[in-house]
Amino acid sequence: MKKQDFMERDWAATAATLNYALPMLQRYDGATVVVKFGGNAMGDDEAMASFARDIVLMRLVGVNPVVVHGGGPMINEMLARQGIVSEFVRGKRVTDKATVEVVEAVLSGLVNKRIVQAINAQGGKAVGISGKDGNLMICDQTDPELGYVGTPVEMNTQVLHTLFAAEMIPVIAPIGVGRDGATLNINGDTAAGAIAASLNADRLLLLTDVAGVKDASGNVVTELTPEAVAQMTRDGVIAGGMIPKTETALAAIEGGVRAVVILDGRVPNACLLELYTQQGAGSMIRPPR
Repeated sequence: MKKQDFMERDWAATAATLNYALPMLQRYDGATVVVKFGGNAMGDDEAMASFARDIVLMRLVGVNPVVVHGGGPMINEMLARQGIVSEFVRGKRVTDKATVEVVEAVLSGLVNKRIVQAINAQGGKAVGISGKDGNLMICDQTDPELGYVGTPVEMNTQVLHTLFAAEMIPVIAPIGVGRDGATLNINGDTAAGAIAASLNADRLLLLTDVAGVKDASGNVVTELTPEAVAQMTRDGVIAGGMIPKTETALAAIEGGVRAVVILDGRVPNACLLELYTQQGAGSMIRPPR
């Protein structure tokens, strides 16, 4: 087959894909989608660029994307460089004053600006902020034993709506402020869920390093209700690191998010697969229709 024939076939496939996606593009026009970004993709330049292109495309077709990120591995590396040894209580890091200063520097500085730069390099207009900006996330201390760790209790989304109006993409570091003005570290999933609920988001996408929620046989369950999640947790089917993610999903849905999807962020174009194909990706949790 001639090269021209191959090119014409590629063009035809591209046109067919766009035609196929039209109903889904219309479905999410004007929607708010919060994406929790983390895991292996954050440390890989190619994966970061691919994620950034997905986010820019979402903005171009009418979605208001909000990126909330973590940065655990980068925090661990910086703490080790500075000789700060972490203590743990029931598996959770105790965050003292020295640690929270490192956490804020890494999340609000290094990690946040790297994501902003990646999105802007793909033609987007991203703005990096933290939960302290505009008092976006006012927190209570989660547990005195954990130190400077917070749980969002008051959300002020005006800064996000201002960025939406300017067609900009918020990239948010999970750092909040206490009622006393103290800087507090927030779990990335928890921050994403709180932001999604405060915006009544259409979707919260939790990008992870697993394919989704699995049943007792190890198969990914593509759609679950909150009741099914609760039963699977009681039965021990949902366990370990998946528990906090499903807890985040249930809290977000209770707070007004229409659906939450736990999906594998290692898969190329994972966000686009979920939003713009009938099959979707990962495990969707939403109330019964």
